[in-house]
Amino acid sequence: MGHEMIIGYSFWGFLGSGVTDTPDGGRSHRRPLLDGLRERGHEVVLLQADRDRREAGDDLGERYRYDAGLPEIDVLMAEWRWPIPGRNTTPCGSPGHTCDLHRQDELIRHYTLRRRTPTILWDKDRRLPPDDAVRRDPVVTVCEAALDPSPGAERLLFPVADAWLDAAEAGRLATSFRPLTLAYAGNQYDRDRAFDEFFAPAAKHYPHAVGGKWTDTARWPHVCFLGRIPFPDVDDLYRRSLATVLLLPDRYAAVGQMTQRIFEAVLAGCLPLTPTAIRHAHRFTPRRLHVEHATDVISRLAWLRGISGTDEHAELLADCLGHLELFRLSAQLDVLEDLLCRAPHTVPGARREVVR
Repeated sequence: MGHEMIIGYSFWGFLGSGVTDTPDGGRSHRRPLLDGLRERGHEVVLLQADRDRREAGDDLGERYRYDAGLPEIDVLMAEWRWPIPGRNTTPCGSPGHTCDLHRQDELIRHYTLRRRTPTILWDKDRRLPPDDAVRRDPVVTVCEAALDPSPGAERLLFPVADAWLDAAEAGRLATSFRPLTLAYAGNQYDRDRAFDEFFAPAAKHYPHAVGGKWTDTARWPHVCFLGRIPFPDVDDLYRRSLATVLLLPDRYAAVGQMTQRIFEAVLAGCLPLTPTAIRHAHRFTPRRLHVEHATDVISRLAWLRGISGTDEHAELLADCLGHLELFRLSAQLDVLEDLLCRAPHTVPGARREVVR
């Protein structure tokens, strides 16, 4: 890139394993991204609360710098937070309040609006309204983790560490003992239709488990819900299972936004059955794993059980690993550094005076 920058990074989540009772899909890719930026010579300042230390009791040492103030930075990058009634919209200090949204508002007011600091908003959950004025601000770049991002937005996919991809061995993964045929790790949010269509019918026929926050499950009494599981146990669940189904909210599927679940599963040797309704499904997984309805899932699982542990199984896993190149960290860092260079009014190494 040629210019090192001080990047103020805002996120509400964890870098380590965190706590069990919280949604935070970013744990599998956030730390590799931040470490990758640092390895490329950038300084990263974390601008939200250190939840690893405060909530999980994890001491990550001095590797990461947190700052609760308004330090000098070249670029503000924020994982977009949105209003969640009863949680981050309540007064500070009230029961159950989280201050992620208030802090984000403070950062945008200070850096984006007042100082005109180049700002990258990573709308990882597709929650930034299309008509939000912040999209039209010339110092703001909106990124989405979709192959077909919204008009005016840039593509920045969830990254998987190069070292993890390079170390994966399809042959070894194919011969692992997998007592479960089907598994899913993730929360219920906006996935009922996909779960009804692809997972629940197959669960009647095969040993399975679902880990995550699923609170409305009465219509699926036959499904084995484990409840929320610790983050490290996600990998264990996938390593015990032959296959999973990639369940996406419709707003993700329509634009080809794949979550981190794909590489969490594949790196553990769990084959990802992929609904064909997901836009660009062929770019995420081999066509042999594509499914159109529940009967496809059931028949694919029977086939996979039949080839389990064979060379064909290993070749299929190797094909899945090849598809993960789309998410390789070094490629996503190239994208991000290009965006940093092109950010409006960026002068690397020169922080601006306050505009009043």
